[in-house]
Amino acid sequence: MSQSLELAMARVAPGPKKIVAAVDRFNTGVGKLTSWLAIPMMLSVMYEVIMRNVFTAPSIWAMDMAMILYAIHFMLGSPYCLLTGNHIRTDFFYHSWSVRTKAAVDLANYIIFFFPAHLVFLYIATAYAWKSFIQNEVSVTSPWMPVIWPAKMAIPVCVALTLLQGISEAIKCYYRWKTGQNLWNSEQLGEAKD
Repeated sequence: MSQSLELAMARVAPGPKKIVAAVDRFNTGVGKLTSWLAIPMMLSVMYEVIMRNVFTAPSIWAMDMAMILYAIHFMLGSPYCLLTGNHIRTDFFYHSWSVRTKAAVDLANYIIFFFPAHLVFLYIATAYAWKSFIQNEVSVTSPWMPVIWPAKMAIPVCVALTLLQGISEAIKCYYRWKTGQNLWNSEQLGEAKD
């Protein structure tokens, strides 16, 4: 870490540093753990392809399992994607702005759009998932009729974890704006992208 970056990081209060470190570490762990769902998802698809094309005996469960695992994988990986800056951004002007301008715009977007939308979505998703859990909901579009409430429970969990990561990102934006430095740049700190 350069000396100017160290001096800028010294301007960050201990509380926000701890919050950012804890949230980022937790969502990194969830993201990496979630990535392992790709293996059973891939095995389900391979099993279905082999059974269907080699043995002419398609299963009634493999593709449903792959879709359920993909939904959970996609939802629980979203907070890690926010952490590492891999969500889609339309940056026609953004890339040419200063660090402070980017931070101010990002912080305003978090406050005006991100947090209100995610709070509403969390409220709706929680009710939706809870109803599915209480009813022990199954997929009626499949002859296998798998229980799908675990996939629906991933929705409010995803939103909650994304909200938590949003708090971390808003703190980073504030200090980026205050110091004019990318204090939590994952390439510099070697934390998120390894």
